[in-house]
Amino acid sequence: MTAQLPAEAPPPAAVPGPSSTPASALITRPAPAAPATPAVRNGEAPPPGKRPGGPPRLRALDGLRLLAALMVAAYHLGGRGGEIAHAWGSSPARQFPSLHGVFAYGCLGVQIFFVISGFVICMSGWGRSLRAFIASRVSRLYPAYWVAVLLVTAVFALPWVAFEALGPSDVLTNLTMLQQPLGAKRVLGVCWTLWAEMRFYALFALCVVLPGATRRRVVLFCAGWTLAAALAQASHVPALDVVLMPQYAPFFIGGIGCYLLHRYGGRDPVAWAVVGVSWLAGQHFAVAGLWHPPSPGAFSYRSALVIIGVVTVGFALVAAIALGRMRWANWRWLTVAGALTYPFYLVHEHLGWVVVQGLHGGLRLPSYATFVLTLALMLALAWVLHRWVERPLTPVLKQAIDPRPRR
Repeated sequence: MTAQLPAEAPPPAAVPGPSSTPASALITRPAPAAPATPAVRNGEAPPPGKRPGGPPRLRALDGLRLLAALMVAAYHLGGRGGEIAHAWGSSPARQFPSLHGVFAYGCLGVQIFFVISGFVICMSGWGRSLRAFIASRVSRLYPAYWVAVLLVTAVFALPWVAFEALGPSDVLTNLTMLQQPLGAKRVLGVCWTLWAEMRFYALFALCVVLPGATRRRVVLFCAGWTLAAALAQASHVPALDVVLMPQYAPFFIGGIGCYLLHRYGGRDPVAWAVVGVSWLAGQHFAVAGLWHPPSPGAFSYRSALVIIGVVTVGFALVAAIALGRMRWANWRWLTVAGALTYPFYLVHEHLGWVVVQGLHGGLRLPSYATFVLTLALMLALAWVLHRWVERPLTPVLKQAIDPRPRR
């Protein structure tokens, strides 16, 4: 998954336009009766209809992030085989005879995460320096991740836990978040999505944040990455596949297109083209990677039409949030839900195995009660990680990387 992935609003003193110049510096007043005229920066006028000051938090996006995380958790706990079958004592297909086929579609929560990530990274990177952008991403990703890696390793090392912990070298390599390209075993199964997120951050930082975000530059980035990803897919060159991620690029690019709709309004045909092309390419890769025909020997099968439907709903919901159609979902608890999403995503799979084995195998709780209690306990642990790890460490790490005073 990435993902959540993690959201961060632009600095509060920034105008939601192409630069972080204070609002007072962007307004000229030639005469008392004359209307204020926004200055043009980087060859681009501020988007219409945007008021000075930071944008309101999109709480519906926080809720969608948690929904995507719960989809992935349902897949890991009841929609696949592997280690979770050992935790249950039998296949989840036997534990959830009527729902395991539904849970099997939960893995598409990762694609929804990537669309959200494209939206959020474009929003948070606009008007930021490269150093500030790097500081925001590193400080957001690493504190909870480090603790999750060490926590899973420690729990798996307990003598009564049936799952095997990795060796010290692999664990230390995992702390870099580069274990996949370095060839080390993974402590957290979900970390492959973080590796995809990091590559997206690098591409966006080099192509957009470093030269300075403008509408034209972001559109060119989306068009260029779409074409390059298609060529990488056709060329079958592994290095290009690693850098350009053709199977995931449409989801990140679609999220960026949704942010352009949010920033410039729903009448922007170029932004709609970015979203539309990304949806068309994204559903192709989702179906190609996840569909398989019905088979008596398969754990479950996924319908191509349902896969397309889930991907379409994911794109549609992010676009609806971008266009303000979800303003009614403005409940404060959604902010808390969004904050819990990332630590929950990190710990739910591997520690979920241990909890399922304890509740179902040890205490003999029914499958559905075990499923609900496991999700609840993982959310509680996520709150602990957010309260006692992320909240104190994120600003410290951000300040260490980018010590310049915030305006």
